[in-house]
Amino acid sequence: MPLPEVRIIISGGGTGGHVFPAIAIADALTSLRPGVKILFVGAEGRMETEKVPAAGYAIKTLWISGLQRKLTLKNLLFPVKVIYSTLKARSIIKEFNPHAVVGVGGYASGPTVRAACDMKIPTLIQEQNSYPGITNRMLAGKVMKICVAYPDMEKYFPASKIILTGNPVRLDIINAESKKEEAINFFGLDSSKPVVLILGGSLGSLTINKSIHHSLKEMSDAGLQMIWQTGKSYGETARAASLPFENIGIRQYDFITRMDFAYAAADIVISRAGALAVSELCITGKPAILVPSPNVAENHQTKNAMALKKKNAAEIIKDSEAEEKLGTEIISLAINPEKQSELSKNIKLLAKPAAAEEIATIIMELIELNN
Repeated sequence: MPLPEVRIIISGGGTGGHVFPAIAIADALTSLRPGVKILFVGAEGRMETEKVPAAGYAIKTLWISGLQRKLTLKNLLFPVKVIYSTLKARSIIKEFNPHAVVGVGGYASGPTVRAACDMKIPTLIQEQNSYPGITNRMLAGKVMKICVAYPDMEKYFPASKIILTGNPVRLDIINAESKKEEAINFFGLDSSKPVVLILGGSLGSLTINKSIHHSLKEMSDAGLQMIWQTGKSYGETARAASLPFENIGIRQYDFITRMDFAYAAADIVISRAGALAVSELCITGKPAILVPSPNVAENHQTKNAMALKKKNAAEIIKDSEAEEKLGTEIISLAINPEKQSELSKNIKLLAKPAAAEEIATIIMELIELNN
């Protein structure tokens, strides 16, 4: 007998790579089961506290953070935070009484999903990367299902629990290509000139920003327009650098709110190789030059990027070589429509546009099996 009301907790966050897939899952659940009640549980002071309410969902927060690489007061507080957050997570779960709890990685998902497992509530985790984060690795033995974006994850997770779904992306990204003309007008660009979209993750990338900064004149002289997301920390520097080029199509943003328009307008994308960025590139089919961050666990961004490179679906530049080479490589790709077409064709083959809907269906199946 179907439940009159379904309640689901989605926990995790910290970065856009966790937050936006979580919101995509929530949107898919809302579409699949109208009237479903969804509560997010995130970490105090992290980006989910802004992005989740903006997407129309309620959120509660835990006092939790990750371990620092060096001995600090924050590390001494870590055990206290874990105990406190676990107790608060149990309290939130008891009050909301969910039919399932979903973890998407990040600080808050550890205490929340662990508490749900101990309380015998159906649980599922979603892993975005080719090398899983520590939280999901710790939870893998306890949860019921594990949705992954890459094959060959049996080395990290129990094979019987793994379902290859791909990474969920927002619906507006999936439909981005249909908005090309609207997007060009939105950014005030010239439809007859190439557009390069430059991304460094939700917080920005210093390497990519400095590389673009040093190559601005060279790229503008080549007739390239740019949509440049810098993050807040480099924003003022980038604004000053791009101001002389504003009239010829250099658009700088600390953070791009209309990513669907940004992808729609772009002919080429320059990006880090986080899981969300890679998934969005596959969905939109954009020719890309990836600059994997070296400052991530087990060098997983390089592994993400190599998964595309092996399929001739993206170009890669090492972080250490970006300032010297990135501008030249961008121009080289921009004037090579055959290479753009080849990369676009190959990257589209790796897309899994129904990932969010598939994960939502698995969640509902777990609920039905438990009731």
